[in-house]
Parts: sequence; C-alpha cells; structure tokens
Amino acid sequence: MQTQGLTNWAGSITFGAARIHQPDTIDEVRRLVAGIPRIRALGSGHSFSPIADTTHDLIRLDSLPTVLSLDERNRTVTVSAGMRYAEVAAELHRAGYALSNMASLPHISVAGSCATGTHGSGDTLRCLAAAVRGLQLVGPDGELRELRRDEDRIFGGCVVALGALGVVTALTLDVEPAFEMSQQVHVGVPLDEIIGELDAVFSSAYSVSVFTTWHSEEGSVWRKRRAGWAESGWNGGRHAERPMHPVDGVSPEFSTEQLDRPGPWHERLPHFRPEFMPGSGDELQSEFYVSRDHASAALSAVRGLAEQLAPVLQIAEIRTVRADDLWLSPAYRRDSVTVHFTWVRNWPAVLPVLAEVEKALRPFDARPHWAKLTTLAGPDIVAGYPRAADFAELMRHLDFTGKFRNAFLDDLFLNGDEISVAASEPVESPTFG
Repeated sequence: MQTQGLTNWAGSITFGAARIHQPDTIDEVRRLVAGIPRIRALGSGHSFSPIADTTHDLIRLDSLPTVLSLDERNRTVTVSAGMRYAEVAAELHRAGYALSNMASLPHISVAGSCATGTHGSGDTLRCLAAAVRGLQLVGPDGELRELRRDEDRIFGGCVVALGALGVVTALTLDVEPAFEMSQQVHVGVPLDEIIGELDAVFSSAYSVSVFTTWHSEEGSVWRKRRAGWAESGWNGGRHAERPMHPVDGVSPEFSTEQLDRPGPWHERLPHFRPEFMPGSGDELQSEFYVSRDHASAALSAVRGLAEQLAPVLQIAEIRTVRADDLWLSPAYRRDSVTVHFTWVRNWPAVLPVLAEVEKALRPFDARPHWAKLTTLAGPDIVAGYPRAADFAELMRHLDFTGKFRNAFLDDLFLNGDEISVAASEPVESPTFG
C-alpha cells in the first residue's frame, strides 16, 4: 500500500515511507521483516515526535488476528500488539479483571504506548510498560523471539525500546481483579495551593491529574478514587456541579463519567471515552518528566513563563508517575512529576516558547516524553539516561543489520554508522542470551 499523504493522528507529521504493509498473519510479518532492508512499526499514530517515521517501509499490526488470552493462575493477559487499550480493557472487565493503569486516551495501541513509555497518573502507578511481563518480538532475520521479565536480564531494555529492536507482535501484561472507581473534578483550586501542597493533592486519590493554563491563578484537580483505596484528606477548591472537559469551552461529552458516580475502572481511569476521538487533532504536544524531589521548584519555573505560554498553549496537565527499572523509561529509577503541554498547531510560534520551557527545566534534569515534541538534540536527551550505553549495545546486538533504524534513532544513538553513547554513570554491561 502506498503511503502518500499518510499522517499521524494530529496531521502534524506526514510519513515519508515509500510503502506501508498491513499483514494479517504473524508468518507474513516474519516474511516481510526478513525480506525488507529497512522497516519500522507504526502503531495508532498518536506520537507527535517523528519516532515512527522512515524513508523506507512501515508495517502496521492492526490487521493481525485479535488475541486476548487470559491466564487467571498467573494473573496475566497476552494481547496482540495492534490492539488498543479500549479493546483490551473492555474484554478484561467482562472477564472480571483489570489493568492497574491506563493513559488519558484509551484509543492508543498497546505496543506503541509501551514502546514510548506512555503513562497515566498516580503516586503508586508506574508507566504502562511496567505492566509488561513478556513480549514477542520479530527480529531482523524474521525470527520470532520471546522475552520474559523474570527470565531475561536484558528485559528492562526491551520494553520501552522505541521500536529499535524489532517488531513487537504480542505483549503479556499483569492484571488484577476488576474494581470500581469514581471521578470528581475540583475547580477553582489556587496554583499556590497545588504547587505548595503537591504531595497532599496527588496522594488524595488513586489517580490524580491537574489541569491549568498557567496564566490563570487557578487550576482544576481531577481525582479518580478507587473503592477501598487509602486517600489523603485533601479536598480543596469546589466540586464541579456539571461534567467537565479539561479545556474550557469544549464539550464534556468526550470526557469519562464524573460527579463522583461509581463505575467500572476502565470507564473512569482514562480522561476520554473510547467511543469518541477527543477533538480534531488540531494541536501539538510536549511533555517533560522531572524528579519528584524537584517538582515544586520545576512547576514554579514553568509558572514563571505564564505570559509567554498564554498565546500558544491550549492546556497543561500535571501528573505523577512512580519509578521503574526500564532502561529508557523517562521515570527510570526516579519517582516523577510530568508537565504536559497541549499547544496550538503553529510550530513556528510554539518553537521559541518550547525552547524557553526546556531552558527553565534544564536545572531539574527534565526528560522529554519520547512521543512528544522537543527542541533538544539526541545526545542531550540520552545523557539523562544511565542505561543509554547499555541500550546502544543492545541495539547493536539485536538489530545487527540496522534494519529498524531511522533518523530519530540515529540522532539519539548514532554518529555516522557507529553507536556512540557515553553513559552518565557506571553501569553493568548487559548479558545476552
């Protein structure tokens, strides 16, 4: 299939690939990967960075047979990589099980979300990729490999892998018994209170998000309360008396159920309903992770840019992510607060403001989200990852032909044809099996 005019969801990236393949069997995936010199996997197209783009071939997995295999004994579910979280969640709930975490959008693919370190929000909740217990990966020779969290020492480098190691065809995820939640939006919360009482605000429910325009002195706090979950006593602002959308003036019909009404976990954890695509995609996005220890200072630094942000910002969101051990996770070994920016779709106007945001966050060693926009050069990004050198070695080992490389990866890890990454701290070399 020709890719002329193929774009990401927002329409901000037109893919440069000559061909796109949509195989309908795993054998066909293996044959295609083995026979094509350069190829990249494309998920649901919700990335704003050019992480999936290539001038060679793209492969999509959403035409593969749907697989959802529940292992109740081990509390896992194995799903086909092209499935979207909304599909997985609905089937799991019908079987009496749940995922512990979901992102704002349930429309995104499981494989793409995990490959980019995508996350939800919650003091106790790690990124979505941390739920991966196993994965199936087609390597450059077309061989189908299986990797397991409890068996493979390199597993921590293979989940948030940016599509650099092969084409993931299935993932095995941790699950737990289904649970109920309710969602309450608090409006009119002073930014001084949000920043000054950050720990109280974010520990006040199972999952908490803060929305603000920064140029207002107030924000809204979205508290997703899990039945039976211990919460803090914070209860600031005013309870919204009607359903809300994160952006003022946008219809709340796209938003999940609110007003503290209890319901299934998968109908409360995301911000948006799966049956609607929230908005037209007329936007750009950036996001940065900072250590929880520096969160208040980092948020205050961003707040200081309120006047510059006002003309180009639609909405900002603040969330929390628990630390994990995935080598390229932006929350690697540090509990994090994330600052998300939904910009107007005007890159020339956004660019200088984004550069100022990054300058303000530089003292806090901010790590940009892999799927969002940044002005930082690749070497500056990977300098913030202690296992970057190990991941570069893993690329060299598993993608020994450079089949899955693209300009995005080259900027991060390559100098010419040689991988050249210096780790920011001593690390153990991975052991390859």
